[in-house]
Amino acid sequence: MTQPRVAQRSPCAVEVEAGREYWWCRCGLSRSQPFCDGSHRGTPFTPLRYRPLRSETLYFCACKHTATPPLCDGAHKLV
Repeated sequence: MTQPRVAQRSPCAVEVEAGREYWWCRCGLSRSQPFCDGSHRGTPFTPLRYRPLRSETLYFCACKHTATPPLCDGAHKLV
């Protein structure tokens, strides 16, 4: 596995809490999208730690091809 799996072709809206730690799935295999559940084991992928500065709704990438990880940049429209 050299490319991440496209988990879905739209972003995941998530209410995040300021200062809380989130682990974004980079491989696309997690069943807890957009977050890691450990399914990357045995692949070259590792999760990305994200800690928001304020509480708000953010749109996390689920296609795993964003240029601004972990947030969606619209790349799912091209995948």
